[in-house]
Amino acid sequence: MQKLLQSLLWLSLLTLLGVIVLFQLNFELEAKVLTCIFFVFLLAGINASEFMKGFAFTIWVIAAATLSMMFPSYVTDIGGFKTELLIVPLIQLIMFGMGTTMGIKDFIGVLKMPKGVFIGLFLQFTIMPLIAYSLTIIFSFPPEIAAGVILIGCVPCGVSSNILNFLSKGNLALSITLTSFATLMAPFVTPILMEQLAGQLIPIDVVAMIISISKMIFAPLIAGIIFNRIFGNRVAWLNAAMPLVAMAANVFIIAVIVAAGRDSLLTIGFLLFLAAAIHNAMGFLLGYWGSRLFKMNKRDSRTVAIEVGLQNGGMAAGIAFELGRAATMGLYPAIFGTWMDISGSFLANWWRKTPVDDEKLVENGQLTIDS
Repeated sequence: MQKLLQSLLWLSLLTLLGVIVLFQLNFELEAKVLTCIFFVFLLAGINASEFMKGFAFTIWVIAAATLSMMFPSYVTDIGGFKTELLIVPLIQLIMFGMGTTMGIKDFIGVLKMPKGVFIGLFLQFTIMPLIAYSLTIIFSFPPEIAAGVILIGCVPCGVSSNILNFLSKGNLALSITLTSFATLMAPFVTPILMEQLAGQLIPIDVVAMIISISKMIFAPLIAGIIFNRIFGNRVAWLNAAMPLVAMAANVFIIAVIVAAGRDSLLTIGFLLFLAAAIHNAMGFLLGYWGSRLFKMNKRDSRTVAIEVGLQNGGMAAGIAFELGRAATMGLYPAIFGTWMDISGSFLANWWRKTPVDDEKLVENGQLTIDS
């Protein structure tokens, strides 16, 4: 089996070369079909390498975005059904799943490490919105596109931050607590930030947005917490399945948004990608050094950096859809979500292989969680 997987990995490289050649020779349809085959070989072949398996979700995201650009009509409309109608229900499912993994212990976490939580939340809701606003000025994006840039800066961190903190050997307890509280704050903080930073670009009804985000995020999250409280370990299989469901839902949402905004991406896509790369990198950088400035240890600073640099792209896409602007405001969240998974995977793997001194002390039981 191992040899077969390795062979598929090599075949994926050969098919990629074939794709490049076919595009150069203007055999567009053949190149698109071979691209599909390339991703099939690659997604199967990466199981031959423990290192590459860590990038499986990232490759799924890239595959979804790429194929959506090539075959948009097959993604946006399935048998007459508009797939964008699934965006909000899928986000609600993700939030419910997140709630089922939460309990009282996550909120007690604030009492155990108040410094890390408060610093993390402060950096989350200041760094990313302000960088987003600055990028809209630097790149002079059209109003609705710019509003999407600001939107991704104003939403909280997503579930993927917990996964990447686990992979990077960060402070997982701090990561989960930060994600939980940032998500619970989102229905109130995100609309206010949007009104202040994007109100001059598009009409922002703060009350309506609070209600919309509450229905999309707050209600299913609370329902998940209650479900977990009632059933607990009796549905342990659900806790194991929900991360996979969440990742699949995120891939689908990115595919739909990319397909819907394909035409705009072809004209402004590079600038949006450049803005996303800068936004994400500055989130990691300022999240880490901002934490160090507040005297947090290196391990917790890495945790906060990942929380700040990774945003809830699904939530942003859902808000854009609720505002009737999925194909414009939703573009940047889709690009940012794709890029952050790529960069975050590399960062997590790098930090995993370069433990800091306080990580070693934690492993030896000589260091308590930073408070």
